Amino acid sequence: MTTFILRRYQKEIITAEEFVAAGRSVKTGLIAAAVVSSWTWAATLLQSCTQVYKNGISGGFYYASGATVQIILFAFIAIKAKQRAPEAHTYLEIVKARYGTTAHAVYMFFAIATNVLVTAMLLTGGSAVISDLTGMNTVAACFLLPVGVVVYTLFGGIKATFLTDYAHTIAIIVIIFTFAFTTYVSGDVLGSTSKVYDLVIEAAKEKPIEGNAKGSFLTMNSRSGGIFFVINIVGNFGTVFLDNGYWNKAIASSPAAALPGYIFGGLAWFAVPWLVSTTMGLACVALEKTPAFPSYPNLLTDDEVSAGLVLPSAAVAMMGKGGAVAALIMVFMAVTSASSAEFIAVSSIFSYDIYKGYINPSASGKRLIFTSHVSVVVFSLVMSGFATGLWYAGISMGYLYELMGIIISSAVFPAAMTLLSKRQNVQAVVWSPILGTAFAIMSWLVCTKKKFGSITVSNTFEDDAMLTGNVVALLSPLIFVPILTYAFGSQDFDWEILKTIRRVDETEEIIEATEPATEDAEFQPVKSHMTAIAHDIYEQKKATAAAEEEELLRRASKIAGYTCLFMAISLLVLWPMPMYGSKYIFSKKFFTGWVTVGIIWLFFSAFIVIIYPLWEGRHGIYVSMRGIYWDLTGQTWKLREWQNEHPEELHVVRSQVSAEIAHERAEGIDQAIEHLSEKD
Repeated sequence: MTTFILRRYQKEIITAEEFVAAGRSVKTGLIAAAVVSSWTWAATLLQSCTQVYKNGISGGFYYASGATVQIILFAFIAIKAKQRAPEAHTYLEIVKARYGTTAHAVYMFFAIATNVLVTAMLLTGGSAVISDLTGMNTVAACFLLPVGVVVYTLFGGIKATFLTDYAHTIAIIVIIFTFAFTTYVSGDVLGSTSKVYDLVIEAAKEKPIEGNAKGSFLTMNSRSGGIFFVINIVGNFGTVFLDNGYWNKAIASSPAAALPGYIFGGLAWFAVPWLVSTTMGLACVALEKTPAFPSYPNLLTDDEVSAGLVLPSAAVAMMGKGGAVAALIMVFMAVTSASSAEFIAVSSIFSYDIYKGYINPSASGKRLIFTSHVSVVVFSLVMSGFATGLWYAGISMGYLYELMGIIISSAVFPAAMTLLSKRQNVQAVVWSPILGTAFAIMSWLVCTKKKFGSITVSNTFEDDAMLTGNVVALLSPLIFVPILTYAFGSQDFDWEILKTIRRVDETEEIIEATEPATEDAEFQPVKSHMTAIAHDIYEQKKATAAAEEEELLRRASKIAGYTCLFMAISLLVLWPMPMYGSKYIFSKKFFTGWVTVGIIWLFFSAFIVIIYPLWEGRHGIYVSMRGIYWDLTGQTWKLREWQNEHPEELHVVRSQVSAEIAHERAEGIDQAIEHLSEKD
């Protein structure tokens, strides 16, 4: 329906550029909402709660801070990408333009591996929760979860992803508020921070956590939690910097929105895993031995905990059937919104890097949209089958979450240096991720064998083994890249080469879509001439706008660098490290303050991702609502008249070019028409 409304009232056309990059004009609020929604996987909700259940209150904070810093750091990379390759569709196009086909193939593997691992986590975690709450067959859930996502992604491309991300974020935040207030304020089962605190203290006396200060759940000093902190940081560098979905959003943002969009999005997201895990993880600990708990008198098994069933179990214990429905909706929203981003990421790689890059370099926009549609459908079917295989093999979401860093994180450093260092050479960029991954897998398995005597799924899932593999994966390229760069001679790359990456020219398709169809053969040369003149004027104006955009991005890059450094130090060092080292155990008053700050932070998140996008989009919403009113009251002629009088305000013009030159291009088409009129 939204796609229809945009097409009718704002003259939107789904071209190849629109499908992949949303016209590169998305504003700050919607970028932030998309970041929150895309980064809120099933793992965000389920794994963070699992960490609190296993390691205490530190687990939720370590999950949140260990995964927020990557989003904020990516803001800096996103600015560099828009600055140095303003018309790229994927980061793989940048790799190919700089290093050639071999490097392109290597990073295509890591990009698709990232999408496969993330989608597998979404489907395995989501299907486990749905099966637990509803009794639905797990295999059926694996195949049916992507269906709705495929449908709306085919209709609207990345614009559909942005819009559904916004709607899903609203639902997720409202449900987290419901859980938090039910647990800490007004619920019948718990209802106060004091009661939760007392029950958690009692649980620690019966089942103290090994490696925590005095075995307490309410301390940041946790050996296992600290290990997970490192694993979490490593793995999420890979899933942000190598997931083309985040590059898609950076590319789709307007030049002014990329920096604040990602920083606000990262800060807004922080409260989601922090508060939901502190709430539901501790609620599960507090209620596990009460008759309200769904598995009472049995405790959750290790397999159930690893599958992510802490959150739904706590929801049912606190709110009964209503809690089950709320948990189901929240997990469903998280799975589908993140899946949509993954589908768009894979479709853009297939369309622009494989099909247009090697099969049909002169592909038209319509052909690229068709290949995008095909790749979305095929990838969803392949991933449903893969997730089913993982379920039968007994591989859980938690296992995949800790494994992903070992598989992909060796490509993070050389990928970032592709945009940050002009000296990194092709040997370094090709061999460092390959060698890093090989050493990471070897270290992971050798550590498992030496420490536990055998290699099994459960042994390879142990903290020390996963930690070793993840750290080697992320840090080994810091050794390989300099060695290979100096051994084979450093490159002196000209950044201007990246600006040769071009969008697909869809000027004629846009004009065809906006002009009334005609069978008059004499009109065809006139239309072609109009297109050519409009295109020439557009190119002239574009050169001027590019210089202004370059200056804007240069300033944003400097701000991003300092902001990212400050936030990284704050979230990774200044806040958690003193609390870890002091072995402080929360008092009841401090615990109440901790929860209160989490709730206030989520209110800030709600403003950023719910209220602010509405304010930024108020004009477009008004235009659409007015058009709907005119149609419903029989005043359609007013809509047509307004659209003819204000073409520069309509999405079809604005979305195909940067905001600074949109009006000039509309004038160019008008000038072309006047030019032809003068010549009769």
